[in-house]
Amino acid sequence: MTAGTEGGPRGWRAATRAALYGPDGFYRGPEGPAGHFRTSVHASPLFAEAVARLLCRVDEALGRPAVLDFVDMAAGRGELAAGVLAALPADVAARTRACAVELAGRPGGLDRRIEWRAEPPERTTGLLFANEWLDNVPLEVAEVDPEGVPRLVLVGDDGTERLGPPVTGPEAEWLARWWPLAGERPVTDDGEAMTEGKAAPGAAPEAASGAGLRAEIGLPRDLAWASAVGTLARGLAVAVDYAHTAGARPPFGTLTGFREGRGTTPVPDGSCDITAHVALDACAAASPLPGTRLLPQRAALRALGLTGSRPPLALASTDPAGYVRALAAASEAAELVAPGGLGDFGWLLQPVGIPDVLADAA
Repeated sequence: MTAGTEGGPRGWRAATRAALYGPDGFYRGPEGPAGHFRTSVHASPLFAEAVARLLCRVDEALGRPAVLDFVDMAAGRGELAAGVLAALPADVAARTRACAVELAGRPGGLDRRIEWRAEPPERTTGLLFANEWLDNVPLEVAEVDPEGVPRLVLVGDDGTERLGPPVTGPEAEWLARWWPLAGERPVTDDGEAMTEGKAAPGAAPEAASGAGLRAEIGLPRDLAWASAVGTLARGLAVAVDYAHTAGARPPFGTLTGFREGRGTTPVPDGSCDITAHVALDACAAASPLPGTRLLPQRAALRALGLTGSRPPLALASTDPAGYVRALAAASEAAELVAPGGLGDFGWLLQPVGIPDVLADAA
């Protein structure tokens, strides 16, 4: 569905695509994402080391193939791919073909072993890893009007919003299945609200209609993830992101902006990041595979050796410098697994032709 016209208010999907990925978009800037916010990759090299250990588990499950692929989706400036290559054992690194997938141009000084491309390669064997990619796949935003009808939210370049046409077609079907808005009334194919579902006698109109409730329509993310997983011949696909699942959807959505390390009002003018949390359960269903799992990041990273536990105090007496290093590493690990922070990120794991390599994660 296309809403709005060029130069005027338009749907958030088109506005976000232009603001993030257009010729002068946010992600085309020289500073890259790290100039505006910290991901797990930027928080500590321990994250790349954990991903390297995950790649080694995939390698073993694949029977140590002659070529082991590591595909880094939404690679930023290649920090994760470079960190993984540096952390791999020499024999595994020698067989690894690393590919960074990013729309921005290749940064200078990047390890020459890393291939840089705008789309993932076809028929890879190994690990496809998408860290905070899906939250930046543009999507439409819906809001329930006073009559109980979900409508597309249109936005101008200055961030001013107004309600547009009713949500119909596949996007309406996605809402009904994955993010039903309380009090919404069904809409016919021509966009007219049906008469069923009126307020109960004595109920406040706003409460009955659900007016003001919002949802982000994650259909483009489902399709993007299914397409990425489809390039994997054998191995493991992992999506890591801010996430929510059915039964715990935020009633007013999560659309927000980031600029210079601070949350801000999302304005689609290229000056800030525009992001929304991901319905990872819907993404999983878009590419149904046996062995699919959803885990919090803290569980996945703990299974990969990151606990955040302090080193034994006795080490301070026998090896003071080693104790300080171990304490610093424990602090970084603790941030990556912390409840209420990075540890709450969702991990969607989908094995393709291999057993569960994180069976020890709970």
